[in-house]
Amino acid sequence: MTLSTRFFATPLLVTLFLAALAPIAKAQVETVPAPEARASPMALAATTIGDAYIKVVYSSPRKRDRDIFGGLVPFGETWRTGANEATEITFTRDVMLGSEHVQAGTYALFTVPGEAEWAILLNSELGMWGEFSHDPEKDVHRITAPSRQIDSLHEAFTISFREAGSGHEMVLAWDRTEVAVPIMVH
Repeated sequence: MTLSTRFFATPLLVTLFLAALAPIAKAQVETVPAPEARASPMALAATTIGDAYIKVVYSSPRKRDRDIFGGLVPFGETWRTGANEATEITFTRDVMLGSEHVQAGTYALFTVPGEAEWAILLNSELGMWGEFSHDPEKDVHRITAPSRQIDSLHEAFTISFREAGSGHEMVLAWDRTEVAVPIMVH
């Protein structure tokens, strides 16, 4: 092979090699379209109390001029405590939630809203869509907490944590309703 043949053969081989890789390179660059925006976006509430970490993952529906408690969310019926997937709460340490000793772990969190008080249900089954497959036999804790009407309006359903006296509270708020559940770490 002469010098001129090698000079032209090498670029030709490189070009053919790169042409063969083009479909593979293209496949690696393609992107998956972004998911559609949810009417009730995912939300996260988290706190540390001492060396315990507590996290709640939920979907946050909006009021949108609707009657919420006693309307959209009926009194006396199990609610997924948000929208979309069932809300989940994780405790990295044993805690007292209200008057119940709750072992560290992750639970589905449901509620039964009432006019004066709510039942907070911790269920051992995870990965549910809404409350449609909620099995009360798998409820491991039922805590009651008073409900109160507040002056401020919460357009979005919100779960948060706050200090209260010598302890902490998990606060559920939507529309003009607030429920505060005491939390203490063992």
